[in-house]
Amino acid sequence: MANDHVILPVLDYEASKRFYEGALGSLGFELMLDWPEGRRAWFGIGGKPSSLWLVESNAAGTLELCLGAERPEAVDAFHVEALGAGGRSSWEPGIRPEFSRDYYAARIQDPDGNSIEVVCRGESAAAAVDRSVAA
Repeated sequence: MANDHVILPVLDYEASKRFYEGALGSLGFELMLDWPEGRRAWFGIGGKPSSLWLVESNAAGTLELCLGAERPEAVDAFHVEALGAGGRSSWEPGIRPEFSRDYYAARIQDPDGNSIEVVCRGESAAAAVDRSVAA
């Protein structure tokens, strides 16, 4: 079973919308619906069911979200873009051996303190590490 959508509580809808517009592009997410009257924004990937809703709420800063990436380079790009959009780094991109040999991830905190992690698993993650060790 796959996730259909996640609702992310944020304190400032406009600031968070700008942050996620800048932070999620490398993963293929784009702003699909901007609903300022409802203080909501919907980010998705065209043709895919998985999406992220931002909803203004006092419950902000309580979520940990992990998104999957196809390639380690997408994890790296997310980290750069998220920092450029105003996020704070919790983890630099790299292998997390405490999870597994092929768990290549980066984690940031958004402006509200929510943790957003992006991970690439599998052969492409392990191969990226093998290449860096050989260099």
